[in-house]
Amino acid sequence: MITSLQDIAARISGYDASALPIAQAREFLDRLVPSMHSVQTVSLYDALGRVLAKDVVSKLNVPPQDNSAMDGYALRGAELNAQAPTSLTVCGTAFAGQAFEGEVESGQTLRIMTGAVMPAGCDTVVPQEFVQLADGRVTVPAGVVTVGDNRRLAGEDLAMGEVALRSGRIVTPADLGLLASLGLASVEVFRPLQVAFFSAGNELRGVHEVLDAGCIYDSNRYTLWAMLKRLGVDVLDLGVIPDEPVALAKAFCQAAETADAVITTGGVSVGEADHTKQVMAQLGDVLFWTVGMRPGRPMAIGRIPRLAGKVGGGPAGKPASHAILFGLPGNPVAVMVTFYALVRDALLAMSGASAQPLPLMRVAAAKAIRKKPGRTEYQRGVVSVDAQGLQTVRITGAQGSGILRSMSEANGLIVLHHDQGNVAAGDLVDVMPFHALM
Repeated sequence: MITSLQDIAARISGYDASALPIAQAREFLDRLVPSMHSVQTVSLYDALGRVLAKDVVSKLNVPPQDNSAMDGYALRGAELNAQAPTSLTVCGTAFAGQAFEGEVESGQTLRIMTGAVMPAGCDTVVPQEFVQLADGRVTVPAGVVTVGDNRRLAGEDLAMGEVALRSGRIVTPADLGLLASLGLASVEVFRPLQVAFFSAGNELRGVHEVLDAGCIYDSNRYTLWAMLKRLGVDVLDLGVIPDEPVALAKAFCQAAETADAVITTGGVSVGEADHTKQVMAQLGDVLFWTVGMRPGRPMAIGRIPRLAGKVGGGPAGKPASHAILFGLPGNPVAVMVTFYALVRDALLAMSGASAQPLPLMRVAAAKAIRKKPGRTEYQRGVVSVDAQGLQTVRITGAQGSGILRSMSEANGLIVLHHDQGNVAAGDLVDVMPFHALM
């Protein structure tokens, strides 16, 4: 049985939809969103950015044998003289991928290349630049290496039976190399989350349309599309929907039938003269929030059921009978901030990904910043290095939620937390760097 939104809210201490702190909004979303269950098998070339559906367990040691980490000479470390040079006879050469078939006797050393298998009895490699070679013998100066130096042990990277990558991990370029080192050509991942979105409003125009008096071009769909693509989800852009109940209802139903999540921008503020909130409430189980954040206070959250007879339809393997709704404010910066503060993590959780907290830097404020306790503020900032080589952050001027240029000029968001007050010049503040997001 699906828990109602009201029941979820009742489990959150101090819940108040008209004054909801960021922390409580995140807790609500953690309880609300379902996790992905449908699994696909894909090649490594198609696995980048996908979410692992199962633990990957190593079926071999990596590396499979002890091998040399340097071009040099393999020897018995116990034969090195700690007080004087050691002279050894060269008995052959070992190449990577071509094991030495002879034996290294006492008093001998083996010329060895990086990656070549260490011969039996040898446990140390002295780099070639440290020795002197003459008449088939090498001289190793005292103290240049110790026992075990420059040897890679079998299983040093991964041991047989060890978990290499955990379920819920988003596959990175390094992970692809790790999977290939295990001899895997494919991997099991969750199917991509499918997200539909549209903008609501009579004043909005597409970039190829004529801009009538009183109208503006719709920027939100482009920032949303970009933010969603960075999450690796499948995206369906339903365009601009006019402020008309029938058109809005049709768009919501189409989105819910097609996608796991529906994101809208505009029409959720208190007192707005449009039909978006009304249609949301009629079609699904929806709550309207005033979140304690700036920018981005108004937000709608809920579920939109699929049509009767199509429960479980839509994308293959979808277990839920509804789509999750995220109704974002209409101002461009508020859309981006609300997405990063709340929606991003919820979508990752729906994708089956383990928690991916956004990294925060501690940086000195270049100038004083005004801030009232009781809300979380996300101010657009520029982190730079001052004359003393220290990182500082300054705001990008006017912080209005409609000033998208200031977001473009910034390289991070200054996060001023709920209980935090005014910031003095030189105080350390948290900064969410854009390179972790965009």
